[in-house]
Amino acid sequence: MVSKRRLSKSEDKESLTEDASKTRKQPLSKKTKKSHIANEVEENDSIFVKLLKISGIILKTGESQNQLAVDQIAFQKKLFQTLRRHPSYPKIIEEFVSGLESYIEDEDSFRNCLLSCERLQDEEASMGASYSKSLIKLLLGIDILQPAIIKTLFEKLPEYFFENKNSDEINIPRLIVSQLKWLDRVVDGKDLTTKIMQLISIAPENLQHDIITSLPEILGDSQHADVGKELSDLLIENTSLTVPILDVLSSLRLDPNFLLKVRQLVMDKLSSIRLEDLPVIIKFILHSVTAMDTLEVISELREKLDLQHCVLPSRLQASQVKLKSKGRASSSGNQESSGQSCIILLFDVIKSAIRYEKTISEAWIKAIENTASVSEHKEVVGALVTHICSGNEAEVDTALDVLLELVVLNPSAMMMNAVFVKGILDYLDNISPQQIRKLFYVLSTLAFSKQNEASSHIQDDMHLVIRKQLSSTVFKYKLIGIIGAVTMAGIMAADRSESPSLTQERANLSDEQCTQVTSLLQLVHSCSEQSPQASALYYDEFANLIQHEKLDPKALEWVGHTICNDFQDAFVVDSCVVPEGDFPFPVKALYGLEEYDTQDGIAINLLPLLFSQDFAKDGGPVTSQESGQKLVSPLCLAPYFRLLRLCVERQHNGNLEEIDGLLDCPIFLTDLEPGEKLESMSAKERSFMCSLIFLTLNWFREIVNAFCQETSPEMKGKVLTRLKHIVELQIILEKYLAVTPDYVPPLGNFDVETLDITPHTVTAISAKIRKKGKIERKQKTDGSKTSSSDTLSEEKNSECDPTPSHRGQLNKEFTGKEEKTSLLLHNSHAFFRELDIEVFSILHCGLVTKFILDTEMHTEATEVVQLGPPELLFLLEDLSQKLESMLTPPIARRVPFLKNKGSRNIGFSHLQQRSAQEIVHCVFQLLTPMCNHLENIHNYFQCLAAENHGVVDGPGVKVQEYHIMSSCYQRLLQIFHGLFAWSGFSQPENQNLLYSALHVLSSRLKQGEHSQPLEELLSQSVHYLQNFHQSIPSFQCALYLIRLLMVILEKSTASAQNKEKIASLARQFLCRVWPSGDKEKSNISNDQLHALLCIYLEHTESILKAIEEIAGVGVPELINSPKDASSSTFPTLTRHTFVVFFRVMMAELEKTVKKIEPGTAADSQQIHEEKLLYWNMAVRDFSILINLIKVFDSHPVLHVCLKYGRLFVEAFLKQCMPLLDFSFRKHREDVLSLLETFQLDTRLLHHLCGHSKIHQDTRLTQHVPLLKKTLELLVCRVKAMLTLNNCREAFWLGNLKNRDLQGEEIKSQNSQESTADESEDDMSSQASKSKATEDGEEDEVSAGEKEQDSDESYDDSD
Repeated sequence: MVSKRRLSKSEDKESLTEDASKTRKQPLSKKTKKSHIANEVEENDSIFVKLLKISGIILKTGESQNQLAVDQIAFQKKLFQTLRRHPSYPKIIEEFVSGLESYIEDEDSFRNCLLSCERLQDEEASMGASYSKSLIKLLLGIDILQPAIIKTLFEKLPEYFFENKNSDEINIPRLIVSQLKWLDRVVDGKDLTTKIMQLISIAPENLQHDIITSLPEILGDSQHADVGKELSDLLIENTSLTVPILDVLSSLRLDPNFLLKVRQLVMDKLSSIRLEDLPVIIKFILHSVTAMDTLEVISELREKLDLQHCVLPSRLQASQVKLKSKGRASSSGNQESSGQSCIILLFDVIKSAIRYEKTISEAWIKAIENTASVSEHKEVVGALVTHICSGNEAEVDTALDVLLELVVLNPSAMMMNAVFVKGILDYLDNISPQQIRKLFYVLSTLAFSKQNEASSHIQDDMHLVIRKQLSSTVFKYKLIGIIGAVTMAGIMAADRSESPSLTQERANLSDEQCTQVTSLLQLVHSCSEQSPQASALYYDEFANLIQHEKLDPKALEWVGHTICNDFQDAFVVDSCVVPEGDFPFPVKALYGLEEYDTQDGIAINLLPLLFSQDFAKDGGPVTSQESGQKLVSPLCLAPYFRLLRLCVERQHNGNLEEIDGLLDCPIFLTDLEPGEKLESMSAKERSFMCSLIFLTLNWFREIVNAFCQETSPEMKGKVLTRLKHIVELQIILEKYLAVTPDYVPPLGNFDVETLDITPHTVTAISAKIRKKGKIERKQKTDGSKTSSSDTLSEEKNSECDPTPSHRGQLNKEFTGKEEKTSLLLHNSHAFFRELDIEVFSILHCGLVTKFILDTEMHTEATEVVQLGPPELLFLLEDLSQKLESMLTPPIARRVPFLKNKGSRNIGFSHLQQRSAQEIVHCVFQLLTPMCNHLENIHNYFQCLAAENHGVVDGPGVKVQEYHIMSSCYQRLLQIFHGLFAWSGFSQPENQNLLYSALHVLSSRLKQGEHSQPLEELLSQSVHYLQNFHQSIPSFQCALYLIRLLMVILEKSTASAQNKEKIASLARQFLCRVWPSGDKEKSNISNDQLHALLCIYLEHTESILKAIEEIAGVGVPELINSPKDASSSTFPTLTRHTFVVFFRVMMAELEKTVKKIEPGTAADSQQIHEEKLLYWNMAVRDFSILINLIKVFDSHPVLHVCLKYGRLFVEAFLKQCMPLLDFSFRKHREDVLSLLETFQLDTRLLHHLCGHSKIHQDTRLTQHVPLLKKTLELLVCRVKAMLTLNNCREAFWLGNLKNRDLQGEEIKSQNSQESTADESEDDMSSQASKSKATEDGEEDEVSAGEKEQDSDESYDDSD
């Protein structure tokens, strides 16, 4: 059979070749027909012309388009019926085609038949399309004509093989091929396939490309296998067609085994393929791999893909051309540029495959790991260095992590590539402090590796760079020197006593090495002592080194001795001797935790040091106490203490007895509570007090960091007291900041790239508060004026950005004093010392349960201590910020506009030196105490509700305590949500962490076995968290509880039940009466209400019923209620929040109907009825919503109506109208009822367009043109549907009056239009009863006509 098939193919090929040769010999044979007069109607007695004219197409001569006088579908149907009913059928088919062949012998006539027809002006587009098909395309859509027309086209095509374009720049061969694309039905697909493959075998190469790439659009799925076999044979015969053939094979449905053979065939030819063909070929190879052979294919691909071999010859050829002729230099440049573009495209293909195909990315990494050649290792290291020097933050981080891992795993191999890594020292400007630490760790490891002594050149280069940076007066470069020097010192002084590969003599630090380390550290100290910020950075970096690296005992002993003595000399004084001097405020020893009866008490000398520093800046005299002493900046107090504490802790295995006196010693300050003296203070004095409080707060924060893990009750009590002092001082600081708007606090974290950090939030917010106070006072004097404009502006803002902001919710969560505090101190990480993650072990202390601090040795000295609500809130706020920084993806965090790329990391320096897994593990240790706090707060609100008879914000409630407890509740839920939303749980290595966390939650209900299945743990955890919904105190907490349950249920497989749980809980929250905030407006944020309402509608079982309930029940209740009241069914629905409900319902309704498949005529009757019923419900909901604008006509509501009204009509066009096409005859009355209802809605949309024009609101009128166009398309589409169902006589056009939202006539109309409107109304009502007229769509026609008269005004306004 194969031989016969080949034989027949060759015979046909010969005949086609013969025809082509004749065409070349007789180039004028195409114009055998007499010439026509241009732009005349074709007058011919042939059956072809007559039947076309009868069916609705008028043939034109010359260059004029053929005219289509009827609808395209109507033409095809009419011609088909005429041919079938003709007495000489089927012979009439031959006569008709023969007439076509005669007609297209003329080149102009043939071209006109291939180009689109011209629609007459009084006819509208078919099926809503804005284009007309060509005559040939229309004839191919008629089954009885299609085979003969295809044969004629294939016989005609060889005449144009050697003419790319005619005089009109039209490519006739390509135009002929395009006629075969996207046919609704192919009568004989096998015959068409055979003809196309025969044509490809004899066509010129450029036409072969066009035909091959068009195959997926021409052939049906059943022909893909045969075409694939033919194309694979052609691939062997003609390599120049490799690219189009592979491109098409990727789009066909082919057997995987067949693709495997083709892929292997291409892989064998890979080394001989042109560079410009590589991107398509590699794309085909990567798309055809399977999970079983991915590694093998990629390894072979890496071996055979030699880009240097591809690129160098082209460059060499270009250079030779350039030497031969200077005039052709541009062509050589273009050739080189083309080669580079091909390489870029190639790597884009590879990058896309690695990014989106997990199997390919894993196999590629595995192939790299299997590389054994040293030269290839150098290429990898060189590429990593290039990425590090790129300046792109993400690239630098990833490349440094890979480089660091390579150095740790295989230092000896990396030593051979050290020269590449060393080159990074020339590109340090665009590297962040955290990246500098990693880089110098890598370089220091290579430079001081004991396994290779030949590394002195790296040491020398590093010493030169560090000395150069340390001597700079620019803080950015000095920072690089400090971090580099301390990191290098850590590697030099590392404790190697536990290394099994080193002898005891080599493991210990020699005296010479110890001297080198101390000399380097003394150099850093001397170069930074003139700058307080540089000194503080040095102490912090040294502290980090001691905390994370194990230093040699010799180095540690020297450090501890030096630091302890220097700290005492600089900051510690006797508490009994009050400093004397010309201080602006009286000095007192405050915040001491013990009474000292002896002369041995100590104190921190803070206020005198700060005064001396500020006085020295102003050029004033130094006080008597500081004379002869070295001036030390108080800015270094907290960093220096951190270094001291970590050094003592490391030397004594965690025992801090040597420095525990610093925990309870007092501080030399002054009375910090401002009282009445605040207003009388000068700006300088207020700034001095602010700095004093900032420094005190940072001292206490470091004290808490140091002693938070102490186990004795006495020490725990003191730590909790210091925590209480921090909270109190923050409240006092807030009072000063409110009246000191231009104040810049002292830095608390020093690994920043610039010292010019301005607390813009403090300045802006304090100014805002002052402005707000003036406004409030003004309103009090003029109480008759309302603030409706403010409300409207808020609605406008919310409308402009309807997407809920996660960060915005955090900023709106407090009320009263707590709100002001959080706003003024928000984003102040750069000015407060960072709390260590270990501090949160304090959460283990009880909230309500009293804890006795006495011990058996001191039974008479008892003290009661507890973690109070303010202190708990302080810890929870800090923990939630840490989790957001570490566990939230950067793309989900909102970074303020024009903010420094590294500024968002300020205040989290210690945190970022740990991995996300470490942070999650630490927080998991806190789950049990956090559950305890959550349950205690739950009980608090339950008791509060019981005492106040269900009213949690009744008159007997302590407002401040209530808000603090509510904020604690929200922060706990927020922490839980951030924890369980961590994307790392999807990785297999973190599954145990997820199981452990879920086990903690589930065990709160009942103790279960650790080996419970995941679904059981998820179910019990959700049940535990659901129990809290009754005590939720605020809407914000409700939203976080919902989100927490959602992220947990996402890990479950029971999706239907889970959606029902979420929807039920969300509805309960929407139907709850929430405590109000201010008297003037609700305490519910629009963004949060938007988010919860979206969650409810997305998870409810029937979104249409839910929308109908809100719009049909809740809104009428609101309309009939007093002005300040709400809906009784949905108390969250008020006049203020209506726009949020309206926007969400319109958006979700449009989103829902877009998901409905339009269906086909082949679907069952039941499916048709179900979809028709669903659309009836959707249109009813749309009608209810759209009519609400008659009552709620504010700008945001109208904006939503214009935007989503158009989108709904578009969805109706695309999704519903095809359903009505084949449902009209069987469900005539249902379809008419649906269209009549929709007619009223579109009429109201038309009125809304007129309303927008009258008010000349450009924010509304910008939506009008698109809406009117959509309404016009709807008219055309309904007309096409009626034509398809033989009911076109039931459709006519009329005019509408322009009316406003209330139906009142706009007076700019003339009387003639008024008469037409009245007649249209009468005729429409009559037709709906008798002739099934789709009268509603007449409105849209008139809307389209009116647009022609009024669009100029919109253009002018825009």
